[in-house]
Amino acid sequence: MSALCGGGVRGRLVLQRLRAAGKGGGKAAAGKASPAKAKKAKEQAPVGPTVDKEVRAKAVLGANIFKEGGDPSIRPDSDYPPWLLSLLYRPLPLSELERRNPETMNIQELQRFVKLDNRRRVKENNALKAKS
Repeated sequence: MSALCGGGVRGRLVLQRLRAAGKGGGKAAAGKASPAKAKKAKEQAPVGPTVDKEVRAKAVLGANIFKEGGDPSIRPDSDYPPWLLSLLYRPLPLSELERRNPETMNIQELQRFVKLDNRRRVKENNALKAKS
């Protein structure tokens, strides 16, 4: 097995990690763990950190990329640019646009409808040509 992992220090480190994970050969990896051992290991598995609702409502958890400092606080919507909040809303699919009245659609919806409808027609034509 050490020949497969390479020689030297790096190979030994790889073997140690594989053995620790139960994949590195030897007696531990020869057979599967018993159901009782698996259940006990599952019960002892560490649970992720729990954070109060108050803290989650005031800060963007996990957004800090630096060693020092804390997570940035959540600011009111008026402090963010308008395009950022528009990312939250998904555009309507073609099936929904077909059901709507074109006279009540705004320009962006009409443009999207024409684009998606043209794309659908091109795919249909290509499929028909491929069959014949």
